[in-house]
Amino acid sequence: MRSEILRRSRALFDRMLLADNAYAFLFEPDETGEVVSLDCETSGFNILADDVISIAAIKIRGNRILTSETFRALIRPGAAMDVSAIKVHQLREADVKLGRTIREVMPEFLRFIGSRPLVGYWVSFDVRMINKYLFGMLNINLPNRQYDVSELYYERKYGKAPPGTEIDLRYAAIAEDLSVPMLPQHDAFNDALVAAQMYVILRDMQKRNVRIPRQRTAPRAGDFSV
Repeated sequence: MRSEILRRSRALFDRMLLADNAYAFLFEPDETGEVVSLDCETSGFNILADDVISIAAIKIRGNRILTSETFRALIRPGAAMDVSAIKVHQLREADVKLGRTIREVMPEFLRFIGSRPLVGYWVSFDVRMINKYLFGMLNINLPNRQYDVSELYYERKYGKAPPGTEIDLRYAAIAEDLSVPMLPQHDAFNDALVAAQMYVILRDMQKRNVRIPRQRTAPRAGDFSV
């Protein structure tokens, strides 16, 4: 609740600072009832120094994932590609050099998402990456509400867990628990699609007041996906 109050307060402040009123729609109440599953791949893992190299977004209406209404863009980064990041997302400098710049992509992306809430796994990372460009262009941060599927999953599985319960919020663990088929990871569209499926399932569980059984096993070794 406190984070939502802070988000609304920040949105009111940013609305006054908006540099181009053509984008005032970002601050209007969403009347579509839709949400957008979002994922970005980046040239590295430093929000300040690295760049977005691909973006994918998929609209969700109720329990329907609208794969016919998607946004996908390959972006030419300004920063050099980090070798460790290339190993993760398999996009080389040669692959992205013909992409559009982020300034060319951003207007289309903003019109696609509108003021819809954003969904993703660690979606705050994606939003923070986008915000660094958006602030330079429009003097604002994205005002959209955010739903992190790891937080929704935590509430359904661990929300009433006793102290000392081992918690596993890895991307693969969530997909397995929800019986969501895994697609090749670190592809922006695949990750956005899997996150969309997780969101739809978890929202349905919330509506039906269904909880996820807890396993009494230790988390398996592995890294979080971003």
